[in-house]
Amino acid sequence: MARFTPEELEAARDRVVPDVVAKGLHVLFCGINPGLMTAATGHHFARPGNRFWPVLHRSGFTPRLLKPSEQRELLSYGLGITNVVARASARADELSAEEYREGGRLLAAKVERLRPRWLAVVGVTAYRAAFDDRKAQVGPQSRTIGDTRVWVLPNPSGLNAHWTLDTMAEEFARLREAAGG
Repeated sequence: MARFTPEELEAARDRVVPDVVAKGLHVLFCGINPGLMTAATGHHFARPGNRFWPVLHRSGFTPRLLKPSEQRELLSYGLGITNVVARASARADELSAEEYREGGRLLAAKVERLRPRWLAVVGVTAYRAAFDDRKAQVGPQSRTIGDTRVWVLPNPSGLNAHWTLDTMAEEFARLREAAGG
């Protein structure tokens, strides 16, 4: 993985990270917002220590461990990635409540347009803020967006220590099974 200076990472705040999406996906994964490493590389979940890619593989969504730079391969498995908030930041707590609400509105419009079977939001706190659902828990939600079902997954950040790689993979696998994979 490329190494970036603190100045290069800071400059990445202004970069937009393109979604990896297509119409009719099985699952559209939705991160909170791009981290600075993701913005610097242009690859989702690029920060070393983020467990998204290992969990995706371990849960059976992908036949091998993909690198962030191979993110476009997700489309061949009927998977995609977007974010609640497009703005890159060093930490999710830099985002305002209004950014989450606006992100939820824009995400709902994107889901209505792309019509994936499932929207999988990685991070219960982000889901609660974006959709004003303070009681949401990890797992399937009663909410739908059009015909799209919604599942909240644990945040794969290395900072989310109370979810292990194995317990996260189990939750992701529950979604994979529900999605027919």
